[in-house]
Amino acid sequence: MSSPFSLPEPGSKRQTLGEQETDLLRYVAAQSAPLSVGEAESGWGDPANLSRSTVKTILDRLHRKGYLERVRRADGIWSYRSPLPERELMGSLVQRFVERTLAGSLDPFLAYFARTGAGRLSNVEQRELERLVQKLQSHANESDPPSP
Repeated sequence: MSSPFSLPEPGSKRQTLGEQETDLLRYVAAQSAPLSVGEAESGWGDPANLSRSTVKTILDRLHRKGYLERVRRADGIWSYRSPLPERELMGSLVQRFVERTLAGSLDPFLAYFARTGAGRLSNVEQRELERLVQKLQSHANESDPPSP
């Protein structure tokens, strides 16, 4: 089921994400419940040797940019959650990357994948890729005009 939420539109400078922001966003999206700053620090910040204030700054930045929602829990503590499930979030981030960095063209991505990624696919990933290709082919066949 798709969420009515969508990531901020590409093109705005404020919407870019750094490496730590992306990592923390993925971590929050993978959690089943909203996280307080302390919980994010323990689970994500401590292993990366980051201070509580650094984790809080990144969470606040992600909230300001529109990637995270902030909610007050019953105990009064602010917590953060992704408005999108992790898989949907990753799809949106990949789409933004293709649109912003690759100017909407998948050719550079596919060339990179063919050159470096094919040997790293698990059997499950390979089957999923084959399923997606079949789906794309069936959509292409449906949109082809009938032959005279």
